[in-house]
Amino acid sequence: MANTKSAKKRIRSNERKHARNTMYRSRVKTAIKKAEQSIFSGKPDDAMIREAISTLDKAAVKGIIHKNNAARRKSRLMKKLNAAAA
Repeated sequence: MANTKSAKKRIRSNERKHARNTMYRSRVKTAIKKAEQSIFSGKPDDAMIREAISTLDKAAVKGIIHKNNAARRKSRLMKKLNAAAA
């Protein structure tokens, strides 16, 4: 258990940040799943794909995921879209 006042405050702030990061990671996963479902359904929805890419970019800018992680996920999503279109 933390002894100092600053350590206790750090624990509280880390819990808040953890909750926000978890929420945003979940949002990213949901957006990607929806985009993939629209791709594999046969008629890709551009709005869903744009939303997934936008969500990934926002998470990378906020530091919730690494920028290379976001780039990799976007690349895989676009590869699936291009394969389905072909």
